[in-house]
Amino acid sequence: MTTETKFQISRRSLLASTAVSALLPVVGFPRVSLAAQDVVKIGFLAPLTGPVAAWGKPGLDGCHIWADWVNAAGGLEIGGKAYKVEMVSYDDEDDAGKARVGATKLIRENDVKFIMMLGGNSWPGVEEISARQGMLFSTLLPSDLSPDTKSLIAPCEVHPIYNVTGVDWLAANKPELKTAVVCAQDDALGKPSVATYLAAFEAAGIKMASPPLFFDPDTKDFAPVMTQLLANKPDILCLDTCYADYVHPLIEQAFQQGYKGQIISCTLDFYQRLVERTSKEFMEGVIFQFPDFDDPALNDPRINFREPNKFYAEYVKRYGATEWSAVSWEYSSILDLWADAAQRAGSVEPAAVLAAMKEGGKGKHAFGEARWWGKELFGIDNALVGEWPVVVIRDGKATIAEFRSITDWWDKNSELMVKHMTDLGQMWSQRT
Repeated sequence: MTTETKFQISRRSLLASTAVSALLPVVGFPRVSLAAQDVVKIGFLAPLTGPVAAWGKPGLDGCHIWADWVNAAGGLEIGGKAYKVEMVSYDDEDDAGKARVGATKLIRENDVKFIMMLGGNSWPGVEEISARQGMLFSTLLPSDLSPDTKSLIAPCEVHPIYNVTGVDWLAANKPELKTAVVCAQDDALGKPSVATYLAAFEAAGIKMASPPLFFDPDTKDFAPVMTQLLANKPDILCLDTCYADYVHPLIEQAFQQGYKGQIISCTLDFYQRLVERTSKEFMEGVIFQFPDFDDPALNDPRINFREPNKFYAEYVKRYGATEWSAVSWEYSSILDLWADAAQRAGSVEPAAVLAAMKEGGKGKHAFGEARWWGKELFGIDNALVGEWPVVVIRDGKATIAEFRSITDWWDKNSELMVKHMTDLGQMWSQRT
């Protein structure tokens, strides 16, 4: 069911805001001396219900924390005014038609100045609105980018390109693994991700034991899928960018069917449940790309996310550790980048913020300084790309093993990436 929810602070959030207000000087939000009289509204257009909600709802929860902390500090000082931040959300259910309705309402009825999206299946419904209105949109999927998407940015997650870092790390640390298989749902997230993994495996000298297996997004029984994947006894089982509702039954099937090899996946949302349903031993060494933010490695001075450990603690306090997902922090990190650009621009207007954001060709990505990149792959330099963490399950806990450079890999292997993207029809020129 489509819902439009004005993001108002609940009693629970108010209590939490009060509790964290004393921490504001150390969480990086300086107190604003002006009393916040003006309001800037930010749109959140993503799946809050349905099978893809794990990549929407936890991100909205993270935005609750970000907005609470900012407002408790007096708001954002922009152009000599203090702005209170108000989030306005719309559940697009990962559907292009519903995203179109949501974007129209957010712009016309709510007067938002920036809209954050998951992207992918929903973006085609919004693309024309973005171009016509000049509204600044963000996506977690840079595969939405093309030369025509001038007001669309991918400032946080560079899906699926960062997946090369996991394979690159695996090849360096477990060179004895020689063969792999990969599966994904047959959609706008699965296909470019498969192309990326194929390029990464080829660059690492890892052979495919069988062709990629694309399954119907309506699949409910994953036993036959796993049986087919394991038929040729691969060293590496790659679950690509499967939704959480697919990753869990796939891993449980691998466990039940006696798989003993390496598992690698883009995401591993709610992995604690998988440890409980299989075993610590089975999940030991599983590789994916999204850390828990209590990881000490995130205290490195290069990290630009504001006090990640405190953010994680507050998230767990409000929503529980098992609700932390790949996107719990991502939309908040985009808000950091937006706020910094708005303050430098002295304006909340979309065009001014975008110009400030891209000034100098570099930006403060959550995991360090990065550059605006992507023309060779997406037709436009609107993706902020730098380093990305490789995460490994160790003793039942997600642990950052290393940060690896996406652009270093690209500089060596761009031809492979373009080849596999082209083979699967995922280059921007093919998609448009």
